[in-house]
Amino acid sequence: MSPRISPLRAAATVAALCGLLAGCAGTSASENGTGGDGNRFISGDGNITEFKPADRTDVQGVSGGLLDGEPFKLSEFQGKVVVVNFWASWCAPCRGEAPTLQHVYTEKKDEGVEFLGVNFKDSKANAEAFERKFKVTYPSLFDADGQVTLAFREVPPSAIPSTLVLDRQGRIAARIVGATTYSKLTPLVDKVSAEK
Repeated sequence: MSPRISPLRAAATVAALCGLLAGCAGTSASENGTGGDGNRFISGDGNITEFKPADRTDVQGVSGGLLDGEPFKLSEFQGKVVVVNFWASWCAPCRGEAPTLQHVYTEKKDEGVEFLGVNFKDSKANAEAFERKFKVTYPSLFDADGQVTLAFREVPPSAIPSTLVLDRQGRIAARIVGATTYSKLTPLVDKVSAEK
């Protein structure tokens, strides 16, 4: 017998998915070969939510295939602070924040901070072209059908782009809904890194 999902949780999950499918500002998915005609994507405003340790959701069970085809489990990063960024090649704010994310990754990787992208509702060719253009050197899960993103439903990213900062136990410590900036992301990473 499969476990029952409460109507409230089911409704929240549906709402989160609708938000993601409606996720990114100013770009029509049909302009870039994904989605149907008239799909418009509305980005978040860069709002930050921080979670106290007792209120954090564990997501280290998330797994999938990377853009290069290799299998990956988030638990491979256990013991490290991890930045998870949800992005798509068709998303204009994602293009805007890509250099910042790469910059913070380059700056923090020697401190043991890992980055992981989640490429949402995209084609592999477009996603790979995006990574080449913006010289992205950290890995990304390829989430063409949205199943990886669903695994974050307890604390949904809610828009594309969104960024999560995970603590060393694989729990969501902070969330940025919408495009991030250096001045938003770096202090969150530093704060979570400083936790004992």
